[in-house]
Amino acid sequence: MYAALTSLHWVYLLFIILIIGVMVLRRDTTLVCIIGIFLLGLIATSSLTTALTGVFSSLIYAITQLLGTILVISIIVSLSHIMTHTGINEVMISPFTRLIKTPNHAFWIIGLLMMVVSFFFWPSPAIALLGVVLLPVALRVGLPALGAAIAMNLFGHGIALSGDYVIQGAPKLTADAAGIPVDQVIQASIPLVIVMGLVTTITAFIFMKRDMKRGILTVTSTDLQHFDEQMNQRKAPLSKGLRLFFAVLIPILLILDVVGMIIFHLQGGDATALIGGTIIFILMAISLTAYKNKGLEKITDYLINGFQFGFKVFGPVIPIAAFFYMGDAGFIDVFGKTLPAHSQGIVNDLGNALAHIAPVNTEVATATLTVVGVITGLDGSGFSGISLAGSIAHLFSATLGEGIATLTALGQLAGIWVGGGTLVPWALIPAAAICNVDAFELARRNLIPVIFGLIVTTIVAMFLV
Repeated sequence: MYAALTSLHWVYLLFIILIIGVMVLRRDTTLVCIIGIFLLGLIATSSLTTALTGVFSSLIYAITQLLGTILVISIIVSLSHIMTHTGINEVMISPFTRLIKTPNHAFWIIGLLMMVVSFFFWPSPAIALLGVVLLPVALRVGLPALGAAIAMNLFGHGIALSGDYVIQGAPKLTADAAGIPVDQVIQASIPLVIVMGLVTTITAFIFMKRDMKRGILTVTSTDLQHFDEQMNQRKAPLSKGLRLFFAVLIPILLILDVVGMIIFHLQGGDATALIGGTIIFILMAISLTAYKNKGLEKITDYLINGFQFGFKVFGPVIPIAAFFYMGDAGFIDVFGKTLPAHSQGIVNDLGNALAHIAPVNTEVATATLTVVGVITGLDGSGFSGISLAGSIAHLFSATLGEGIATLTALGQLAGIWVGGGTLVPWALIPAAAICNVDAFELARRNLIPVIFGLIVTTIVAMFLV
């Protein structure tokens, strides 16, 4: 027995369309989402007061669902700052600099290191950790700054962030919107992330080598001077021995966390909490060791900087996540009102209705999820709209009867590759700034590899749904 569609369902569907339209126009979606939540509450309860309080309650609900992710990212950024300021990052990365002998080595080593570090630290902090150490080495062996920026960008903001296997911020958002466990999205995303990563990085590398041979991309003396000056200005309050100690200790502890996740089957919030707790203690230990009497105050200073970053990143995410939580269990929690008779959730009801109205096949579903992901990424956040991808994957899977995890992962991947920092120029600023290159030129270089990667990955997804 399926629930009949009511005005509640039609209003929800209308606002999904409006949100997509606003994203296409590259405008902020907060106003549309808030009005959508208000109207849903008003229709369901026929109470102006309940609808108004429901708007606020929906934001609380979204923050509650996302708080663990926001906090762990904030804490990780705090740790990355103190590692950079104390010089620990230089000691940690220096063994890899000896492996960089040619431009080819530089591109792939920088990229792979960026990917690994980004899994634990997220891409923007990872760029700060790696860039100041690896870029001068890369320039000296002949890799142009733009080439290094492409490698860091595609491997970090592309591969690592689209999978987000350690911190699990991205799969948390999409899985919640799709109404499935986080681990299902993670498992389904692995082959898609591999395909997308291989296609984009190899294509970008081929184009880069072509332009280096033509003399279009070169290393200038100005680039070398810029990064030498940066290195000379750096101060490290820790002794060489202590920097080495922490440089060895930090990766060991983080690897032990990953081992613990596997052994004790920790996923989602539990995995996030394990990483977060470990990093807090590392941060405190470094601060007390490096700053002595001022260490207590420095702990707070670094945490404040990290929280500012975390809430700045997730500020645009909270309203749109709140709206899409209303499509499932969040509606009852927020408004205290049951859905229409036989309803399985607003999104499920719409999916069931779609199954009876129009035939939907895997080709249509996968292509639509890629397009939706690309659209959600146009705001340059990468995260603010991926809840939409999860919600639409939920809708299509109700029609197909299968493939919800793969469709969700595909929408997540497309949204983050476009908006998370590989195509939208204003999202590329961290990589462009660290590498001292133009963000628009970096976006232009990434365009063809990313588009080609999305096409190939979508085709692969059609066989996996």
